[in-house]
Order: sequence, then structure tokens, then C-alpha cells
Amino acid sequence: MIKPPLRRWADLREAWKTLAGYERFEVLVAIVLRSVIGLIIVVALYRLIAGTVETILLRALNPLDHVVFQQVFGAIMTLLIALEFNHTLRYMAPGARGIIQARIVILIALLALARKIIVADLFEIAPAALLGLAALALSLGVTYWLVRDKDDARRGRKDERTPFRSGPV
Repeated sequence: MIKPPLRRWADLREAWKTLAGYERFEVLVAIVLRSVIGLIIVVALYRLIAGTVETILLRALNPLDHVVFQQVFGAIMTLLIALEFNHTLRYMAPGARGIIQARIVILIALLALARKIIVADLFEIAPAALLGLAALALSLGVTYWLVRDKDDARRGRKDERTPFRSGPV
């Protein structure tokens, strides 16, 4: 079972007593990474706001212009990826291991791929590179589906998405 994240410093101090040396190292690294990513998020948010205001108001460009759209939503996707990554690091608590981390990493990879597709000019990408992006999206989607089904089976959940029945109901 996956333990909830440590929400308070008191929880961390209490758990610290039971941690082995390497687990303490992991928790410290996670805290430092969260701080660095938090700083990156603040700077990226500032740049997003400043860049958007400059682009739309000062240059009087159309916000529906394809290039402006790509820049703004590329920056938004970058922020979402950083936020999700920072949120994932909350679960670096002792015993917080398992299939959920693989699912989150796959979802972050899908977000990064979606960002790449949004900011890319699809007419200038070589067909082989476009095929590679499609293959990557398909493989990540299938991997997520397999990991999710394995996790659902491990938890003993019944799938609500039952296939159509072929016989009488």
C-alpha cells in the first residue's frame, strides 16, 4: 500500500526516526529537488505572464496567431509538467513505492510529448521524425494502459468499462 505524502514537518520528523540511511538520503534529495523545481516554476510563471503581456498588449499581435498560440501554450505545458513533477516528488516518503510512480512518470512523459507536438511546426518536421513522435505516443499510451490494468487488477477492482455483450441482456 502506498503511504500518503508527508504533509507537515512534524510528520517528517516522526518518520525520520524509523528511516534507514539511504531512505533519509532519498527524502533529503526529494526536498532539495522540490525546492529547485518550485523556484523553476516561479520563474517560468513570471516569464509566461511577462511574455504573454508583452506579446499581446505591447506588440498588438493577434493571440489567435499560430506562432503566439504555440509559444503561450508551450509555456503553459512546461509549467504543467513542472507542477506534476513537483507533485510527484511529494510521494518520495518512506514506503511510497509501487506502480503508481510508474504511472505518474508515464503521464509526465505523455505531457512532455504533447508539449512537443504543440510547439512543433508539423509542416517543417521530417516525416520520419513525425512518425517517431506518433510511435512514441502510441507506445506510451499502450504502456500506460498496461500499467493501469495491472494496478487495477492488483487492487482487485472490477473494470467499469465492460465490453459490449454479444448475447441477450
